[in-house]
Amino acid sequence: MHVGILGPVEAHSADGKIAVGGPRPRTLLALLAMRVGEIVPLDRLVDELYGAEPPSDAANALQGQVSRLRRALGDASLIEFHPAGYKLALVADQVDAHRFAALAAEGQQALEQGDPQVAESLLSEALQLWRGPALADVDAADHATRLEQQRSTATSALIAARIRLGKADVQEISDLVQQHPLDERLRGYLMQALNQQGRQAEALQAFEDVRALLADELGTDPSPELRAIHLQILRGQTHRELPAQLTSFVGRQEELQRLASLTSRLVTLTGPGGAGKTRLALQSADAGAIFVDLAPVKDVAAATLQALGLKETVLAPEDRLTLALRERDSVLILDNCEHVIVEAARLAQHLLSTCPSLRILATSREPLGITGETLCPVPPLKPEQSVALFADRARLVNPAFVQDQHTVDICRELDGLPLAIELAAARTRTLTTEEIANRLGDRFRLLIKGNRAAAPRHQTLRAVVEWSWDLLDADERDLAASLATFSGGVTLEAVEQVCRHDIEVLEALVDKSLVEAADGRYRMLVTIREFCAQHKRVDAEHARYFLSLARRADPELRQRDQVRWFTRLTAEHANLMQAVEWATEHDPTLALELVGALSWYWYVKGSRTEVQGVARKLLAQIPEQSTEEYGILLALAAPERAQNVLEGLSGPIRLPFVLIAWAMLSGPPDPYAPRTQLQDDIEASDDPWIKGLMGFSNAHVVWAVQGDRAAAIEKAREALRQFQDLGERWGAAQVLDVLANLTEDPREALALTEEALRVVGELGAKEELAELRGRRADRLLDIDQDEAERDYHLALEMATQAGLAATRAYANAGLAKIAQRRGDLAGAEQLLREAQRELGFGWMHSAAKQHVEESLEELAHAREALSEPTRTQGA
Repeated sequence: MHVGILGPVEAHSADGKIAVGGPRPRTLLALLAMRVGEIVPLDRLVDELYGAEPPSDAANALQGQVSRLRRALGDASLIEFHPAGYKLALVADQVDAHRFAALAAEGQQALEQGDPQVAESLLSEALQLWRGPALADVDAADHATRLEQQRSTATSALIAARIRLGKADVQEISDLVQQHPLDERLRGYLMQALNQQGRQAEALQAFEDVRALLADELGTDPSPELRAIHLQILRGQTHRELPAQLTSFVGRQEELQRLASLTSRLVTLTGPGGAGKTRLALQSADAGAIFVDLAPVKDVAAATLQALGLKETVLAPEDRLTLALRERDSVLILDNCEHVIVEAARLAQHLLSTCPSLRILATSREPLGITGETLCPVPPLKPEQSVALFADRARLVNPAFVQDQHTVDICRELDGLPLAIELAAARTRTLTTEEIANRLGDRFRLLIKGNRAAAPRHQTLRAVVEWSWDLLDADERDLAASLATFSGGVTLEAVEQVCRHDIEVLEALVDKSLVEAADGRYRMLVTIREFCAQHKRVDAEHARYFLSLARRADPELRQRDQVRWFTRLTAEHANLMQAVEWATEHDPTLALELVGALSWYWYVKGSRTEVQGVARKLLAQIPEQSTEEYGILLALAAPERAQNVLEGLSGPIRLPFVLIAWAMLSGPPDPYAPRTQLQDDIEASDDPWIKGLMGFSNAHVVWAVQGDRAAAIEKAREALRQFQDLGERWGAAQVLDVLANLTEDPREALALTEEALRVVGELGAKEELAELRGRRADRLLDIDQDEAERDYHLALEMATQAGLAATRAYANAGLAKIAQRRGDLAGAEQLLREAQRELGFGWMHSAAKQHVEESLEELAHAREALSEPTRTQGA
């Protein structure tokens, strides 16, 4: 049973919608639903149900309404009687208003904690629960007003999340501004959204409009917040977020000034581990910089693609990056290059030679060693800066801390290295500065006399970490060593299940600065992790845990909570890859199970290129077999061998990527080909997701082979219902696009495309968004040519950012069509020739080439038609 009050009041059972009855039963249901699970007092129900003039026998009248409502619901136990009143016996999640409030609160919390991706997903899901004005068909104005205020707050938070993600909808915000013209927050969102789309003049005009309106209506000036946004736009700034810093920045003024004065397109910050290179790079960068953390990765190009939010395609990652960055005036920060120095140097040289406006800021213990590189050493802090850093961090854990001579001694003994200073300052919670200084003196005297030519991490930082290690008890040491196995941070669940320790031990490590806690994850600094990993490894337990997580997540990735689970796996990506790589070396059977469980996640994320190397390595160790996991491994490592194995499988299919891999390798289904056991088993499947996929496939076959549009539409709609019932956005978007192609109503096709854009937007799939934006422009071409032109330009910009040459070609072809209609044949040809030049190999590029060539032929015919009257006159 589900009750809805976010719109007309309604109730649904497993059999469908329930006829609740007239206004009073609906009002009674709404009043009980708003306080679901609680006893609503009799007098309150009477007051709100009958108002100022209740019937003479109000209690009996109320009882009569309850009886009618029970009969309508078909289950008298749903409305419980208590001496104090009545209670709706449902859980809060079964009432849309309560589910909305919970989702909205989680979304707003995620936004406040700096996670706009999760915030957007939660807030979008919350707002989708609304079907119209709250309590639309009952008289409950006060309650409706309260709910609408919650809706407005959630809408503003959703827009804020999308602003941070750079994908706000200008039209949506404009509509809200029309409804609330004096809301300065909405006006600010509109200005930011326009600016993010490159419409700076419109953003500035929006500020002038609201300034005039506020002066006329209220006699006031714009708020400081709105003026700050105006100034930001005037300076040409856009809002892109770098990793948030949890502490203040101390010192490094000379280094900041040097970085600001350099004109080189490649600057590398060099220095020992723990010197603060990453923090300095972030402090010197503007908000538009692109940050790539290379510490947990091995593939530099793949990590850079992920930092840009791009999936991998048939193009080489370096070429995709070139397409995405060659027209952008951006700074790319490549952080922690030392363990992938050769690959980082090659990518930097490639991008600098192909992207003339790009600048790169790298951090590394050694130079990249390529032409044009300018080095900016990051030395230890000066004495006064070291003391200031120590005092600042000490007061975070001990507000009563007072600087003394021992503070100076500690900083001198720690060689002014920021990481060592921060670890020492954390000890002021339990030790005096004299006690700290005495311990450091004993420990460092031997190390200072060692090999000063050795890596700085093994001179000073190792001593600091070892000293911290000595302060741990047995449980803390065991957990610290176990945590060092994790390459991408760890959740509390993993700590408990893999490391076999509870929250108290983990909190002790956080308190002692050996572990950082942020956004529900626990991370070790690289230096500390390397030291602790020498004492213990839990690789087997780690791999088995992430296999279990992958198996739990796989079905969820095709259901209503798919965005939340996709976000969770993305956060664990480094750990998942580590598990596969370790198992490939030590337990190939376990590795094969991981490949199968992760296959759908990799497909949606676009990581097939990233995993190809380890897949090939695993393939060499696994004997041939007729399993779904082996078929998937072949599809990843040796696709030319995969089709026979996939076709030889039988159902029921456990791993849906089998079907996608089969479709990608065999192409559209041939209705005249001999039937296989796999086809029969798939079509007999009871799995709702597979049913949706088969409906999608059958719709294509019916239309392509039989030409039966009506039957194809019917099958596609049934597939869409399957996916929507599951809450599965990927499948729904595919079918919506098919329906848009099938319909003969241009406006319906446009509406379907817009719905597909919305659904794909929830997944944050930039490539699909770019392609669908171009298709929306195609469908607008004969409806609103100016809007179509705007969409083509937007698609072109998005495809450039995503590195999609084929999508750029389609967009340029659309712009050429508009130019041709306006009589600019030369401009049209220039656009088409540009599209031709950037297309390469692959079936998507071949289809785009054919489209461009057809457009060029049409353009040639148009030229001939224009020249025909001239020849006739000459004759």
